[in-house]
Amino acid sequence: MKMPWMIADEKTTNMSPSHAEQATAAAAARAELPAPIARVHDLRLFYGATEALHGIVMDFPRHQVTSLIGPSGCGKSTLLRCLNRMNDLIDDVRTTGQILMDGQDITDPAVDVIELRRRVGMVFQRPTPFPKSIYENVAYGLRIAGVRDRATLDEVVESSLQRAALWDEVKDRLGESAMGLSGGQHQRLCIARAIAVNPEIILMDEPCSALDPRSTARIEELISALRGQYTIIIVTHNMQQAARVSNFTAFLYEGTLIEFGATTQVFTTPRKKETEDYITGRFG
Repeated sequence: MKMPWMIADEKTTNMSPSHAEQATAAAAARAELPAPIARVHDLRLFYGATEALHGIVMDFPRHQVTSLIGPSGCGKSTLLRCLNRMNDLIDDVRTTGQILMDGQDITDPAVDVIELRRRVGMVFQRPTPFPKSIYENVAYGLRIAGVRDRATLDEVVESSLQRAALWDEVKDRLGESAMGLSGGQHQRLCIARAIAVNPEIILMDEPCSALDPRSTARIEELISALRGQYTIIIVTHNMQQAARVSNFTAFLYEGTLIEFGATTQVFTTPRKKETEDYITGRFG
C-alpha cells in the first residue's frame, strides 16, 4: 500500500455508509479500545435545514490522542466543537443524538456549559493569547473560577508552563506581555492556559496550521508528552502529523464517519476502500 503522502489522480465516489454500518463499525472498534471518556451515539447536527453531521457513532478513548482527518468541509471541526458545545454559539444550529461524557449526556440543555468547557479545554487553529502578561494568560481561567491565593496561582502557572514545555523560555519574564512571544510560543501558551484549569479533555483544531516546521515539531512533541495525562482530540489536515501523534484516527467525509480505529491500522490496513483512497491521495 502507498504511504499517506503519495498522490494519485483517481476519484472516489459513493462514500456514505448507512447509520447501521457506522454502528457496526463502531461496535467492532469499541472491542479494541481502552475505556472511553466520551461516547457519541447517532449524533446529527443541522445548520438550519442542512444536515452537517450524519449519525456519528464513535468512542473517544481516555488518555489517548485521537486524530480527526478528512478533506475540508467534511465535518471534523464541527464534530470537535460538539464536544464542548461551541456550536451553541452559532445561530440556527441544533443537534440530535447523544454525547455521553462519563455517562452524562452533555447535549442536555440543563448541563452547565461553563463547567463543561472547564472540563473540555480548546486550542484553536490560530493562537489566541490575551493582551495580558504571560503570567495572567495562564492564570486567567483560575481567576475566573475564583482562585485568588497567590501561592496557588504561582504553583499552577509554573506547573502549566512546564507541562507545556514553555517554562524555561519565559520564567524570567512572566510579567511581560504575551504578545511579544513567537507564534509557536503563543500556541504553547494557549495549551498552558488550557491545562491550568485541569481539564479532562483537550480539543485541538488544526493547532499547527499557522506554524513553521520547527514550531510544529515542538507542538507535536508536546502532544506526545501530554499523552496519558489528558485525552487529546486533534483535527488535522496533515496525515503525516496524524500518523505521528495519534493513537487512534477517525476519517470523516461529507459529515459521515467512514472509518475509526487504531492509527497504525487505519494508515496501513484500512478496512474501507474509501479510507485507503483518501490517505493514498486518490481524492481530497
